[in-house]
Amino acid sequence: MQVRNRRTAAWSLEAAPWSAAKASAHVLDRLHEWGYREADTAAAALTDLLVRTAAADGGRRVSVHLADQNRQALIVALSHQPGLAVADNRVLPQLTGLGAVSCGTDTADDGRRVWAVLDL
Repeated sequence: MQVRNRRTAAWSLEAAPWSAAKASAHVLDRLHEWGYREADTAAAALTDLLVRTAAADGGRRVSVHLADQNRQALIVALSHQPGLAVADNRVLPQLTGLGAVSCGTDTADDGRRVWAVLDL
């Protein structure tokens, strides 16, 4: 995955039950550094669901990637669990319900990517 021409941040976390809360704290801290405070609840809820979804794939770690552009945040969680079947789309309505203006999931050689775009 390549993200260019915008601010980015990334964290690698153990795929553990507490990782979703830790990832949400990292994302909120970085969004605050970038001057965004209006969407804390939605950003935390989206990050939590993205990380829990990626961790459920059974890998040893999860990575979280954040980027901003034009007052929108892209939040991505990657499961790092290779060999998964075609991506499961059941999480998409939940992401939309939490405030994502766009979201998706795909499976690649390095695991499943689940992502959401949030208006800030």
